[in-house]
Amino acid sequence: MSIAIDPVTSSTLTPLQRLEALCDPGSLTLIRSEVRSARLGDRARAGDGVLAGAGRIDGRPVYCYAQDPTFLGGSLGEAHADSIVRVLRLAGRAGAPVVGFIDSGGARLQEGSAALSGYARIFREHVALSGKVPQVSVICGPSAGGGSYSPALTDFVVMTEQARMFLTGPGIVREVMGEDVDAETLGGPRVHDRNGVSHFTAAGDADAAWLVRELLSVLQLPRHGGHSAPGIPPVPTEQRKAYDVRGVIRGMADEGWFLEYAPRWARNMVCGFARLGGRAVGVVANQPRYLGGVLCSDSAAKAARFVRTCNAFGVPLVVLVDTPGFLPGTQQEQGGVIRHGAKLVHAFAEATVPRVTVVLRKAFGGAFIAMNARDLGADYVFAWPDAQIGVMGAQQAVSLVHRREIAAAADPVAEKEQLAAAYADEHLRAQTAAAQGWVDELVEPEDTRERLIDALATLDGALVPAATRNLPL
Repeated sequence: MSIAIDPVTSSTLTPLQRLEALCDPGSLTLIRSEVRSARLGDRARAGDGVLAGAGRIDGRPVYCYAQDPTFLGGSLGEAHADSIVRVLRLAGRAGAPVVGFIDSGGARLQEGSAALSGYARIFREHVALSGKVPQVSVICGPSAGGGSYSPALTDFVVMTEQARMFLTGPGIVREVMGEDVDAETLGGPRVHDRNGVSHFTAAGDADAAWLVRELLSVLQLPRHGGHSAPGIPPVPTEQRKAYDVRGVIRGMADEGWFLEYAPRWARNMVCGFARLGGRAVGVVANQPRYLGGVLCSDSAAKAARFVRTCNAFGVPLVVLVDTPGFLPGTQQEQGGVIRHGAKLVHAFAEATVPRVTVVLRKAFGGAFIAMNARDLGADYVFAWPDAQIGVMGAQQAVSLVHRREIAAAADPVAEKEQLAAAYADEHLRAQTAAAQGWVDELVEPEDTRERLIDALATLDGALVPAATRNLPL
């Protein structure tokens, strides 16, 4: 997504300006600003091609660094790596988030193995901080070679329109593979926001800094002003009619605010952050607008990663279900849909944050379980009164159970329709699921927001990860 601000401030900024745009005014303090590279002598600049610092966002501490592309292309050498490692370790000790502005051609050729070793040390620190403090990477220019792994190890990746990420650049691709491709086609934001490498896209550096401030405010400030919502728009009752689930999310969220995560990757699954009654929540929702909201390998992987990220940082989960099941076919099975679906099941089952599920229209088969069913660990499961819940849809069910009766009927189509209606009434009604205990409560669409707010309020004492408790002010 892109945050619209004054275009004058959206242009490419210097490393110092990037850090200042991120932090509260006057709060930035530079760290290791006079580091020199022994190998480069007088050619070295302050920080050896990277500025590192500490500041505040909404009054809360943040550690940050920005690579300088005007110094040897922002390439990473030993002293450059030392500065980044220092910032990551300080962030870990303080329990504060860390934000990196990436603009580098990769390892510094003049330093050889020392540069590669520097990347290895950075990777190790990223992994050590995983799940303990939020880590955000903002790609402002090139992020090449081994340097592209550093952002991939962080929790969130933001790419500006000028950003490019790739392991091997166009020149090497051309030489080795004989493939003529430019940097944008190889690794621009339009590539990585569709494959899940990038989670947000911003028009420019200032937009990206503002987006990161918004993101960290959700992760670190669980309560925020704004307690009204636009209202949920009508959802079609016809099972096969498409609608945009983001309208439902915005309709129940405070002020209609929703920060969507990886919106162009696996579009049949919508994930993102919202606020309900001032409380920050992570939302996971099937998207009927694309592929009917089915679960598939990519959508399961996307949701699993998002669920684990929310769980790591103590963000409660709201799950909106409208899915006919898993996407069938040889391509999915050969692509390991079982393995990817299991990741989503595992993510929900291990989550300790409060999590509430709402079945909007339909929830069939293993997809109902994978989307945070009650026996998988959901604290509450609600359903809209017209929702259908079962092993499979009525048409598919009667095709298996009553295939002989349908084949022998004078009018097989009419017979199938009649049998399907009877099956749905007996087995798929939300009232039946509630009577059997699979659903806790039937909730009208217009009451959903308030019921979610109340449910989450009752779960305020639920266990959250120790890493998110008592973060320093």
